[in-house]
Amino acid sequence: MAKAVVMPRSDVMTTESRFIGWLKELGEPVEIGEPLFQVETEKSVLDIESLYEGVLLETFAEPGQTYGIGVPIGIIGEQGEEYDREALIGKSGGAE
Repeated sequence: MAKAVVMPRSDVMTTESRFIGWLKELGEPVEIGEPLFQVETEKSVLDIESLYEGVLLETFAEPGQTYGIGVPIGIIGEQGEEYDREALIGKSGGAE
């Protein structure tokens, strides 16, 4: 079942983070706990681990852009899986 990857909260005061880049390519397998992407906070660059297992199906976040906490930045699911994109990320279309 496809799941939305969202911009995480790095600390209590954070409301947004700068997206650095994906550590996985589209179509590449992803394991739970494996580094998936990087974000920059006021203090450091963090590797963000995947909360889901599957394949990186879509990415919306662009390197160098800033996104609010909870904004969908990608989708992980099974290879070839059909899913309702709007149901996962809303009508706004994620971090596009």
